[in-house]
Amino acid sequence: MRRILVAVAAASMLLLGSPVAAGAAPPRPSPDALPPGWSASGRALTWTSERPIPPGDAAVEFWAGDRLLGRADGTRDLRTFVLKDGLPADPADLQVRIGGKRVDAAAPASAQRRTKPAPATAPARPAHTVDPGVKGPYRTTTGEYSLPGVKLSTYPQPVEMQAVVVAPRNAPGKRPLALFLHGRHWTCFTGDDPDAITLEWPCPAPSEAVPSHRGYLQSQELLASQGYITVSISANGINAQDRADDDGGAQARSSLVRKHLALWAGWSGANRNKAPAIVRSAPRADLSKVFLMGHSRGGEGVSRAALDSLNPPPAAQDDYRGPVRWNIRGLFLIGPTVFGQNPQPEVPSATVLPGCDGDVADLQGQMFVDATRGVGSGRALHSALYTVGANHNYFNTEWTPGQAVGPAFDDFSGEDDPLCTPGVAPARLTPQQQQTAGATYLAAAARLFVGGDDRVRPLLDGSGVRAPSAGPATVLSHALGGNRTPVIVPGQSLTVGNARLCEQVASTPEDACLWTEGFLAPSPHFVPFTYPEPGRYAVALDGTAPATLTPAKAVSVAGAQSLALRLVVPPNAPATSFGVAVTDDRGKRTELGTATISGVPGTDLTTSYWGQEVRLALPKGVRTVARLDISPRSAGQAWLIDVWGWRPGTPAPRPAPLSRVDVGTLNVVEGDSGTTTYSVPVRVRGTQRSAVRLFLTDRVTGDVRSWVADVAPGATKIGVPISVTGNTTFGGDRRYPLAAKAVRNAVVGDYDGGLDVNEDDPMPTITVTPSPATAAEGSPVVWTLTLSAPADDYLYFGFTPQAPAAGPELSSTDVDPTWFEENAFESPEPSRPLSQTLLQPFLAIEPGTTSVELGVPTVADGVTEGTEHIRFATDIYPADFGDPIAGPVFDGTVTD
Repeated sequence: MRRILVAVAAASMLLLGSPVAAGAAPPRPSPDALPPGWSASGRALTWTSERPIPPGDAAVEFWAGDRLLGRADGTRDLRTFVLKDGLPADPADLQVRIGGKRVDAAAPASAQRRTKPAPATAPARPAHTVDPGVKGPYRTTTGEYSLPGVKLSTYPQPVEMQAVVVAPRNAPGKRPLALFLHGRHWTCFTGDDPDAITLEWPCPAPSEAVPSHRGYLQSQELLASQGYITVSISANGINAQDRADDDGGAQARSSLVRKHLALWAGWSGANRNKAPAIVRSAPRADLSKVFLMGHSRGGEGVSRAALDSLNPPPAAQDDYRGPVRWNIRGLFLIGPTVFGQNPQPEVPSATVLPGCDGDVADLQGQMFVDATRGVGSGRALHSALYTVGANHNYFNTEWTPGQAVGPAFDDFSGEDDPLCTPGVAPARLTPQQQQTAGATYLAAAARLFVGGDDRVRPLLDGSGVRAPSAGPATVLSHALGGNRTPVIVPGQSLTVGNARLCEQVASTPEDACLWTEGFLAPSPHFVPFTYPEPGRYAVALDGTAPATLTPAKAVSVAGAQSLALRLVVPPNAPATSFGVAVTDDRGKRTELGTATISGVPGTDLTTSYWGQEVRLALPKGVRTVARLDISPRSAGQAWLIDVWGWRPGTPAPRPAPLSRVDVGTLNVVEGDSGTTTYSVPVRVRGTQRSAVRLFLTDRVTGDVRSWVADVAPGATKIGVPISVTGNTTFGGDRRYPLAAKAVRNAVVGDYDGGLDVNEDDPMPTITVTPSPATAAEGSPVVWTLTLSAPADDYLYFGFTPQAPAAGPELSSTDVDPTWFEENAFESPEPSRPLSQTLLQPFLAIEPGTTSVELGVPTVADGVTEGTEHIRFATDIYPADFGDPIAGPVFDGTVTD
């Protein structure tokens, strides 16, 4: 496939409160060659992998340097990925990342394989006295139901309504309901042939559907023995059709979850006689006590279901329109995606971060904890469970080799990794060990969130104990919410001495908390929503001098028993100690003691810069904190994520009312004259004073402009004006992407939208002179391309050599070898006709100008060859790199 160069489309910048003209683009960088494996045609930018990449949960993202271009769609061959609007400013710096990890062939060697020292061993945690992994008193019964599929508005094929139920026998009264949702996996298989897996729906004969919903039977059996009705639902129909969803299918999964919950609400009431046999054989479900488990994209799906249940989406974008007859008490999320970084902060959650995750490798699920900070009431507990030695897939038996009915793979692909490669790494968990640990901590979350048993909380909240049933698994925890009050949340109002207030998602190394070459996000805390992302800070401690942190005003810690710090040290770091002292509002300084942590076990292929919770007792006389001092007792880097006043206990759930914000897309026509101001449809529903951060991306430069929009009580929209000036010159379509993220008293449903401006003027016509152009051997053959009228944006031309109508054709060795290699990306040797090479010169006509020259430099070889011919066909691309338009075919001759 010929390499075609791509350039970035125009967009303008928007400043809060005032419209900005959507004018012509500034000058662009000169186009360069597409790297190996890449091609483009029309809007589509395509990358072809050298090896199959099975469908997973993390998005396949195309990047240009440190700028995200978009999420690519996979094709049936599992090697080819296409981004419809691939518009990189620097095609030579194209990258493919999955879960933050670079996977394309051009990745630096350091990103593909490095020398890996032996990782540290995490210090042993004492066993907790309460073990939620012990089976309960009830025997269980298992069965399935399969109902007619449901139509979701964005998908052509119905989605299955199928589930496996495991329920307790003879359990009294109504029982709490636990619903499981698997993640994104291939949907169809044929025998044990790994090359026959596909992402289709329905599965064509002779292939079978992958029973991903049957992959959590161990966890279902455990919960059922403890008195829960469990139902694990199938979502193959979504997995096969969510490619075009901007949110990765989160809204569709939410609709599917709520449709199942609605059925269970009916089956537990008036529609009991219509329930499937397995449901009728189980106790009635108590829909006031619902617990949701989601794995990978299923995690983001059940989180969206919780959000949509408390904060219903606009009817036009929702496929569930019935009443909410359930109460979701908590979430358990395994290796989840969270593309929108938009959790429901009022619903408690526990998130498993697999230390050897090779799919969602950036461990973005950390945002189910961090992105709740300061957004809601802070009462709901949000826990992160970093599980050393666990990969992504093996929590589901149908994704595990030796347990699955079809092909299955280890998602961690690093070779000879001392932490994560099976058979090499002692800390790598076996599938059974991993599944048992997952079931144990899932039961702990259910027991706390649904059962209200505060005795299990220390397993989830950073108290430093382990569950005996989890066996050899090392599970580290920290948490936000619950009985915590903020003391230090790094931000611009914090005065920092002998340390550095750093940006979690920065555009320069000088501002960043932690800067790497970019192939793998090193810390789950610093996973970006966009680049850069203002408003997210930490404190970088250099380990050489006592740091002082002074909030804008003294903070009350009345009622707190301890000061809880979330601290990050580098992976495998030896025990690192810090002296901690506080000064109150009266100037009294109190030494709290020494905080000591060791680095999380990690290698260059893991995401292990993770915050560990350290608590220091607060003397009763300390009621306020006006300054915090952190003094290094040993050398080494560290980062402070935040500091909290802590006391034991779990508050009763009492969700605070939050406003819901949804970003829409508006399509308009440019027009021929005048300036029209449009407003991106950003809808608000709620009565709270709230705030969201908005992000507008300049598609030319990649710069992100952001601001915090304050929303008044009862407001129904956020004004985002963009001015579009019409004209009668061609400029191509323009897009103004807008995204939103909750800041305070709000949740965000649809987080991505913007303004699309469609060009309504015809492209200028192009003429080429002279044709044929003539040159003597050793001189360039030169043509002039002329537009009938100037365009107000760039026009791009790709030239493809064709066989001439008659006579001998100019060869690859008849032209300057350097020029040939720069435009064909291959050697001129052996000599061959130009039409049989990858030669493709590329030119642009700048806005406001009407002509450009194409020259082909020839070389004098001293051989009498007679007249030779060259012919080019032209493809013309508008500035948005829409579908190319066939241009003129023109000729040239070269004489001896």
